[in-house]
Amino acid sequence: MKRYRRIVVLAGCLLLLTGIVRGQERWPRSLTVSDGSLVKIYEIQPESLQGNTLKARAAFSFSGRDGKDPAFGTFWMVARVETDRDNRLVHIISVKVPNVKLSPQSDVVNVSLNYLRAEMETDYLKSELETGIPTLNLDLSLDALLASLDMSTEEKNLSKGLNTNPPDIIYQSRPSLLVLIDGEPMIRYNKDWGVDVVVNTPFTMIKGNDGRFYLYGAHHWYESPAATGPYTYVRTVPSSLEKVQCTVDSLSNADPGYEDAGTAADSSVSNIVVRTRPAELIQSDGDPMFTPIPGTDLEYVVNSHNDIFRVTGSGQYYVLLSGRWYRSGHLEGSWQYVSSDALPAGFAKIPEGSPKDKILASVAGTPAAREAVMDAQIPQTARVDRKNTRVNVTYDGAPQFEDIPGTHLQFAFNTPIPVISYQGKYYAVDKGVWFEASKPTGPWQVCTARPEEVDLIPPTCPVYNVKYVHIYDVTPDWVYVGYTPGYLNTFVFGPTVVYGTGFYYHPWRGHVFYPRPWTWGFNMWYDPWIGWTFGLDYGPDWINVDVAWGGGFWFGGWWGPVVYRPPYIAWNPAHRGLYGRNSYRPGEHLFRYGNNIYHDRPGILDREPSERVTTDREGNVYRRNTQGNWDERHDGAWRPVNGTPHRQNLERQEQLHDRGMERSQNFQWARRGLFGGERWNGGGPRELASRRR
Repeated sequence: MKRYRRIVVLAGCLLLLTGIVRGQERWPRSLTVSDGSLVKIYEIQPESLQGNTLKARAAFSFSGRDGKDPAFGTFWMVARVETDRDNRLVHIISVKVPNVKLSPQSDVVNVSLNYLRAEMETDYLKSELETGIPTLNLDLSLDALLASLDMSTEEKNLSKGLNTNPPDIIYQSRPSLLVLIDGEPMIRYNKDWGVDVVVNTPFTMIKGNDGRFYLYGAHHWYESPAATGPYTYVRTVPSSLEKVQCTVDSLSNADPGYEDAGTAADSSVSNIVVRTRPAELIQSDGDPMFTPIPGTDLEYVVNSHNDIFRVTGSGQYYVLLSGRWYRSGHLEGSWQYVSSDALPAGFAKIPEGSPKDKILASVAGTPAAREAVMDAQIPQTARVDRKNTRVNVTYDGAPQFEDIPGTHLQFAFNTPIPVISYQGKYYAVDKGVWFEASKPTGPWQVCTARPEEVDLIPPTCPVYNVKYVHIYDVTPDWVYVGYTPGYLNTFVFGPTVVYGTGFYYHPWRGHVFYPRPWTWGFNMWYDPWIGWTFGLDYGPDWINVDVAWGGGFWFGGWWGPVVYRPPYIAWNPAHRGLYGRNSYRPGEHLFRYGNNIYHDRPGILDREPSERVTTDREGNVYRRNTQGNWDERHDGAWRPVNGTPHRQNLERQEQLHDRGMERSQNFQWARRGLFGGERWNGGGPRELASRRR
């Protein structure tokens, strides 16, 4: 009976999900214009997306009130959009239609719409489309949009000068965990707990009243004579630490998705490795065991959570760390950087859907890499209330500023929030919003234009990520803003994306500790829908973000904005890969998710696929007929497409469309079946307007 119920529930989920995924593509959409004529708009085809401006075209048909055959044509539009990266949606807010083109004139004659040409000369149809399209409440799939964009589009937002030098790469042949301390341990008294704590680490590290150090994570205690180790697992600890354990457990349990996601990590005891400088830990459970990848000369370490490969011919090892490749003759040896376009050919041949296809986003020339580069240039947008949005900037002592090389800017280094001084004014960036003030202590108001030289900030500066926070538009009541993933430590580097700048930034060590963004140490790996995530070794209750430290507060900032912590995914090693059709299956992932620091905005996927009518850049209208062949609208009728180049171009366009639908479907599988709609969002609420209530 239980088995039957599970089957029924699963079938219901499949039907629901199928409706959701298919619902993204219900075309055409119908629009009744002011004279009673019917306009049908076919699938929107994007040409470029920069900031919050989408340029696109679409095929349409125009049916007069006389009921005769419709006229077909193409219109071009420039739309202002809002992007919701968490739900992978692009919502059209307003539209300008600069051009409309009808198919050959016989279409107009066939529908007895001679007046249409005169009306078009007075911009009638343009005006009707501009007025009507926003009322259709269109939500476009971000993945479909990315896949359809012209891959030859110039990428202007590439990050230059990132650091590729390897960190200290440590190999262990037993289950281990890397614990980072930023420099020498910095100890402060926690009045709530009645004990000293190490504040310059994102881990729960305590100095007990007995003078020994205790590390807590995944429901286990470890003990050491020094903060830097060596640590050993202990079953009992002094009673003075009970309050610490209760606080950490309660905070972890309050985090959506914690209970299920933490089960696997909580069950094992780790070998603790401590470092006080940038490092990465790669490991295997026992001696490395290799499995070949069919169709390549590669094999990978199957008993490891890391991406460790070996080339069968040369015996060289390759490891992927924070999106960067390193090579060595031995796992315990010295490692050298290898650019993503200089890898052995076998890496690009790893098939989509295979257990190691998640590395394809870091292999130059692959569709996954191109999609990741394009995704890294898509902003998360929001509308900010100019009158009621505020920020509180605190300093540890009087504000202290330092020059930013190559600019006339200065940045404050004794505050957790980026503050920039420029031409006698002060600018702060908090939760993806620019603020300005006449003094470094405020009062602050929402900024309407960021400093001109922000784009010149080099990656060696700890506030480098603010250059990826933009201001798009301003009205008397609202400022339209957005940030690209660079704000969250994701950068385009040549033909792929990487995590972090690779540089080490000195933190602020005063009465309190303010960390700076780190590149290394958390086994970050790239997921095509949610970006960079913690490695599996870091269970959800190892990293703490909400623990108060006596006279101050534990501040975020290890991964970018103070309020941000990357997601955590419990990855099933038996998965079928990230890419390819139906690669995600319910139950394979458990998410700690929430990369939208503007917080949730409603977005419902309720489209359903229908007739495939498309258009090219010249405005010619095509359809894919029931036999799978291409027809062109010409002389008032559909006629077969002649000429190989035309068909090849249409096939390429269709492949990009299908890949976008595939990515969108896989994301919906993951989102609907794997975390049940619950998401973690760091930080407190911001006064952002929801586009729908």
